[in-house]
Amino acid sequence: MEKKYEITNETHPNNSSLKRIKSLKYFNGIQKGDLGGFVEKESNLSHEGDCWVFGDAKVCGDAKVFGNAVVSGNARVFGDAKVFGDAKVFGNAVVSGDANVFGNARVFGNAEVFENAKVCGDAKVFGNAVVSGNARVFGNATLRNKVKTTNKVKSFILSNHVIAIEGNYLNIGCISLTVNQWLEQYKELGNKNGYSEDEIEEYGNVIKMIKMMYFK
Repeated sequence: MEKKYEITNETHPNNSSLKRIKSLKYFNGIQKGDLGGFVEKESNLSHEGDCWVFGDAKVCGDAKVFGNAVVSGNARVFGDAKVFGDAKVFGNAVVSGDANVFGNARVFGNAEVFENAKVCGDAKVFGNAVVSGNARVFGNATLRNKVKTTNKVKSFILSNHVIAIEGNYLNIGCISLTVNQWLEQYKELGNKNGYSEDEIEEYGNVIKMIKMMYFK
């Protein structure tokens, strides 16, 4: 296997175990000699595919970036986390634990994905979002705030309320409806309660995702 990068002697100013990478060949717009971000060891970034670590991004521990995935900005990937496919992690985002980010997923801003969470498909997780536990974010879901699920309790913490799953019902604020009733009424209820268009879209995306995950 031809290597596409080497690990230089330039260490990260705050962590001497992290060293900057340097491209050994041209691929996907990256020139031979271009400097990348920081890794701890070669197993953190595959030599196959077009995957790359840019800027001051850091990949360490037993984390792996492979396929055509990109980690950039000040993003951090560590623990046993995996970023692969065509996924992108950037900004100040953190992916850690046993989390997986893959497909065409995007994780950015100050978002955090950790524990056993998975973000995939065309999903976007950003802002101050926290995705953890056994949460699954997929399809075209767009999340700006908190989502957390565990094996026993499933709750989705959004802009104004917690969405809690209780049997066949979703409890949002003081209203308890079935998932299909919520899909029929969330726009009307959102407008009635003074939600912004972005907030209504956010709630709609999460309700649709919950139906796909738990009410097939």
